[in-house]
Amino acid sequence: MNIIPADRLNTFSEYYFSTKLKEVAEMNAAGKNVISLGIGSPDLPPSEETVIALNESASKSDTHGYQPHVGIPELRKAFTDWYARWYGVKLDSAKEVQPLIGSKEGILHISLAFLNPGDGVLVPNPGYPTYTSVSKLVGATIQSYNLDENNDWQPDFEALEKMDLSKTKLMWVNYPNMPTGANGSLELFRKLVDFGKKHNIVIAHDNPYSLILNESPISILQIEGAKDICVELNSMSKSHNMPGWRIGMVASNPQFIQWILKVLSNIESGILKPMQLATVAALNNSDEWHKKNNIELYASRRQYAENIMTQLGCTFDKSQVGMFLWGRIPDHYKNSEELADKILYDANVFLTPGFIFGDKGDRYIRISLCCNEEMLREALQRIKKIQS
Repeated sequence: MNIIPADRLNTFSEYYFSTKLKEVAEMNAAGKNVISLGIGSPDLPPSEETVIALNESASKSDTHGYQPHVGIPELRKAFTDWYARWYGVKLDSAKEVQPLIGSKEGILHISLAFLNPGDGVLVPNPGYPTYTSVSKLVGATIQSYNLDENNDWQPDFEALEKMDLSKTKLMWVNYPNMPTGANGSLELFRKLVDFGKKHNIVIAHDNPYSLILNESPISILQIEGAKDICVELNSMSKSHNMPGWRIGMVASNPQFIQWILKVLSNIESGILKPMQLATVAALNNSDEWHKKNNIELYASRRQYAENIMTQLGCTFDKSQVGMFLWGRIPDHYKNSEELADKILYDANVFLTPGFIFGDKGDRYIRISLCCNEEMLREALQRIKKIQS
């Protein structure tokens, strides 16, 4: 037998966390007790109301069948009410919002809806690796654009204008930014909307971190005319402690939503109704729940992460938002992987090396705040011990 995989598998590697967490699991099996400060998976449960809604609906006999691909009306309305509440954005629940089985899957749906093989797609460097891997899966041409610390990790629009954009169809942006923690602004979003309209490029804004350690969450859809050229992804994973639930959404104009739905309906079979109804409950979490879980909790943990960064000799911007801390490594390390591996093997603490987000991240590391304070304190002590 001479079976070979599709050529597209040669264009990218297995997801970094998929491979590295296998190694961490092997270390744990050997008794190493690794503290993982790597991935952004909230470690606390959703609100009590969310779990109750799930249990009550799941106990009924008529809630387990296939559901409409567009989602139940209650969920679509809850998403639109949520956007009005937090961002001041008015959406038509019937035409301008589409529930997703996670916003990561939405990246694929959007790419399939807008990109033909050979079309250009602008991808940030550093940036979420899935933007690149999915673009390669659909046969698009990657056009990397650099984000620089000296420019507040924003796109350099002068440099973008000098690029050949004749075949560019889509641009990925992400603010609050992952991995850098840089916050967005309405001024930046206006520039992005204007850029997209000028060059007929769809601006895809990935917005799952806007409620984390952020007193003033914003959406690109707040900009006048943004719906004409923008799609915005959002997610329940981070801000509602629901990463494993795989619930997200995309908002845009009715035509864009219809194109995305056309792709989605041929790939997925709808979201379990009890999960949709539970999501409705989650979207109605109280202001008190939000303040405790998305602001106060992460602010407390952030202090420990900053102490770890300082202990490692890293520098960082205290104005970062989101559930990570991004820091520049000392000059004496060859790269981020060298530092991350040293801490993993010598201190049994897993940090994320910045190189996985692109070569512009190679002098940085990232610490996740999805770990309780006791473990963060222990991680700090282990790092101090190997440096003494």
